[in-house]
Amino acid sequence: MDYLSFDLSEDTEGVTTLEALASTSKEQHAAVMAEVQQVLDWAWRSFPHTHGPVDEGMDWDHDLQLSVEPGGWHAVTLTLTGSPRFVEEFFDAFGRPEG
Repeated sequence: MDYLSFDLSEDTEGVTTLEALASTSKEQHAAVMAEVQQVLDWAWRSFPHTHGPVDEGMDWDHDLQLSVEPGGWHAVTLTLTGSPRFVEEFFDAFGRPEG
């Protein structure tokens, strides 16, 4: 990943959140969105039938926010929530977030 860098957090109920933020120029926006698509394609391929609220027993869920900021910067926020199984396979596929 050149643009998306995920931060990891975990709540008291064992639900893990992986959040990536990218703010780029209009010219780089397509490359950011290609990385988002790569992550979502992997998730749908790896866990095709368990997308939905993790606190209701599903393996993963996501939220994608897009906005244009002052100065023409394009902001992308991809938030994934996942079960322990999803998160471990995410790490295998994309590496463990640093920090």
